[in-house]
Amino acid sequence: MKGFLIAGTASGVGKTTVTLALLAAMRRRGLAVQPFKAGPDFLDTGHHTRIAGRIARNLDTWMLAASANQDVLRDASRAADAVVVEGMMGLFDGKDGETGSSAEIAKLLRLPVVLVVDAGKSARSIAATILGFELFDLQLPLAGIILNRVASERHFKLLETAILFSCKTPVLGWIPGEPRIALPERHLGLHTPEEFDDRESTERQRDTLATVAEKHLDLEALLSLECGLDLECLSPMEQRREMPSVRIGIARDRAFSFYYEDNLDLLRQHGAEIVSFSPMLDASLPEGLDALYLGGGYPELYARQLSNNTSMLASIRAFAATGRPIYAECGGMIYLCHELTTADGATYAMANLLSCAMEMTGRLVQFGYATLELTRDCLLGACGTVLRGHSFHYSRIADAPPAATSYRVRYSLSDQEEEEGFSVGNILASYIHLHFRTEPGIALHFLQQARIVKKRIGSGRKTTHNNEGPLKQILISG
Repeated sequence: MKGFLIAGTASGVGKTTVTLALLAAMRRRGLAVQPFKAGPDFLDTGHHTRIAGRIARNLDTWMLAASANQDVLRDASRAADAVVVEGMMGLFDGKDGETGSSAEIAKLLRLPVVLVVDAGKSARSIAATILGFELFDLQLPLAGIILNRVASERHFKLLETAILFSCKTPVLGWIPGEPRIALPERHLGLHTPEEFDDRESTERQRDTLATVAEKHLDLEALLSLECGLDLECLSPMEQRREMPSVRIGIARDRAFSFYYEDNLDLLRQHGAEIVSFSPMLDASLPEGLDALYLGGGYPELYARQLSNNTSMLASIRAFAATGRPIYAECGGMIYLCHELTTADGATYAMANLLSCAMEMTGRLVQFGYATLELTRDCLLGACGTVLRGHSFHYSRIADAPPAATSYRVRYSLSDQEEEEGFSVGNILASYIHLHFRTEPGIALHFLQQARIVKKRIGSGRKTTHNNEGPLKQILISG
């Protein structure tokens, strides 16, 4: 399998731009290229998917076991000609030393490393930076260097001469400071792919990216790189289990788009049918749903539209009142709260299934990886189950916590602990984005709870609920 990992000397050096340019160029050549993102990022994977035409996946050696990462690589790469992995942060930056770093992923999956270096304000000193990366870990030889934000051909020649004199890693080209290929950013990072929903603009950007790559990068050298992992020798993909079908409604639009595709795959593997809907644009939920999964995103940017769509809010409340399960992460939890105060001080009514009010902040709150233990039986598993995920949000609960808690969370960066994972009636809501492959049983457990309620409703048994605001009774039990 052709493949490599695009790493950087630090965050912000242009890994995503280089990755997208390579994906576009390889696609123009008729190659089926499977993209991956190292780390917990949702935004980069969305842009990879948009340019490559194949759904991007996340690799993460802190959240996932080595075997799980190998499974993700193998399963997603079927029928692909090449794999391209975009690293995270700097090449050697991890949670604890190398753990969770791009370097660890490259070693685990035997991927050659192509290092992106921001050359925008550099001259001969850039060679010292590259030499340091060559010598830092001799077990991870670099396969090539790509220089980003280069001012001109003359600037590139100056940089290349210095690198070739002092370093052994080949220079595989450069990317100019080209405004047309830059992606706009905001407080959580890049704009979401859903905001680039015009097919013509996507095609224009793909064409621009491919042209830049073909003009400035050594594509033949890059396409000679190979993944050293024998994917055929890995364990076969688990077959889908024959179980009663469950229809899971997934909120997907400009406000909600943060999902690990592997989470959805595990649900499908256990018999789920994934049904997308838009809380912003649809008048009501699709018919025949057995559970809801409300992912993260940018509800604060579309709070007016979400609040004004009163028929959808009523549909969500009516669904909850039937006792069917609802799992919400971060932005999804904001949508279920009583009200949201945005950064400009405006307040908008939300679904009112959680009694708390939420407000946007001017800074990140509890950023980073998180380990959690279930402190009670809930929608995702039995008490004592240990899971891993990450937290990344600019909002906070403005008043008392909305319900009984189901999680004990420890945040990796601050080492702080808190009770989290709010259970109200048939709802489980949290700021933590969970990767279901940390403990694949949680996908099955969630669907089992949906099947229990589906069977109960189908048999005509009444489900206790309270229509006047937040649900008060835990309806789902193991």
